[in-house]
Amino acid sequence: MPRTEPDSATAVRPCDPIPDDVDPAVEALVHDIIGKVADRWTMLILDVLEEQGTLRFTELGRHVGGISQKMLTKTVRQMECDGLVRRTVHPVIPPRVDYALTDLGRSLGAAFCGVWIWAEQNRDAVERARAAFIAR
Repeated sequence: MPRTEPDSATAVRPCDPIPDDVDPAVEALVHDIIGKVADRWTMLILDVLEEQGTLRFTELGRHVGGISQKMLTKTVRQMECDGLVRRTVHPVIPPRVDYALTDLGRSLGAAFCGVWIWAEQNRDAVERARAAFIAR
């Protein structure tokens, strides 16, 4: 994910109060997506594919680092199911499979860009808070 200020279309803004008439289907989708992307692998894969572009399975795993082949397979399949990643199988021997973000995946990555900005702006404060907690 880009580590620059987001444009106004993707800027992270405080949420307005949640209205009383929330669509249950939207609420369910929000809970489902947060549950999936809060998983560290999904966010890392989004980040790698945004920065590197289309990658083969082994390249993706190497760039993510520390992920097992089984977990990488499970995560990209779920991301493909949710429309975040496009999987392309090339009819060659041996088969070649590429992964790339879809527009939907890019827009989700942009929505989480604010986390990078927040981390850059607040790293020192978080480190001080952690040190104070450990010292107690």
